[in-house]
Amino acid sequence: ITPLQDNRTFIISPYFDDRESKVTRVIGIVHHRDVKQLYCWFCCQPDGKIYVAKAKIDVHSDRFGFPYGAADVVCLEPESCNPTHVAIHASSHGNIDQLPQFEIKNRKAEPFSVNFTVCISTMFGNYNNVLQFIQSMEMYKILGAKKVVIYKNNCSHLMEKVLKFYVEEGTAEIIPWPIDSYLKVSSEWHFMQDAKDIGYYGQITALNDCVYRNMRRSKFVVLIDADEIILPFKHPDWNTMMSSLQEQHPGSGVFLFENHIFPKNVSTPVFNILSWDNVPGANILQHVHREP
Repeated sequence: ITPLQDNRTFIISPYFDDRESKVTRVIGIVHHRDVKQLYCWFCCQPDGKIYVAKAKIDVHSDRFGFPYGAADVVCLEPESCNPTHVAIHASSHGNIDQLPQFEIKNRKAEPFSVNFTVCISTMFGNYNNVLQFIQSMEMYKILGAKKVVIYKNNCSHLMEKVLKFYVEEGTAEIIPWPIDSYLKVSSEWHFMQDAKDIGYYGQITALNDCVYRNMRRSKFVVLIDADEIILPFKHPDWNTMMSSLQEQHPGSGVFLFENHIFPKNVSTPVFNILSWDNVPGANILQHVHREP
């Protein structure tokens, strides 16, 4: 998360996107009223020429009343150049040496390295639901996830050890998310509940970044929280489920899954495993009754 000089614009990362035209799409956070104009300064290789393009600023409508929201800052790239880096600036004039430059990711098209990547947004609040987190991670692996990306603000010391295990195993990728160093963040989802700069630790920005970060790496990107599992009814795993769904809906790029609440206050003792008693967090295997 890099603040620009105006302290109203925060850059997460630029991505190359040539699905419709050749653009650089910068995922960021902006103040929805105060940020009116931005420019992309491209550094063209190999001659080092600077090309400045006016950006289209698309602030996502789902701000939930907070003044800051997720934004796509989109610039058409110059025809004759494949820039590797871009700087973002409020003016079309100035000295590029004084501006932070960002590498444009996804430049090279590569075959998908994995089928399923799970994006878990904004781990915060000294997160310590260790047992449920491990159960979810193991379920994701059984269902077909090869990678789980976690945007981590903070967590407990024990949770740090769990994350380290999954990183070393090769399953987890941790993206540092120190958003509270720059903005007054709320752990609520709506401005009416908590009048801060941005809601839910910038969850929507993190999820958008995760989609583009994995756009050329993963065939599917699964957006869920650590307390959610997409569980197929008729298929043994996500691979067979998605093959079947794509056959039925060949033109679709997004699938939404019905959700159900499994209340914590209704439990069954079947999976009361003694060695888990001293692990903090909810044992999801004890909550198998869903609300209608």
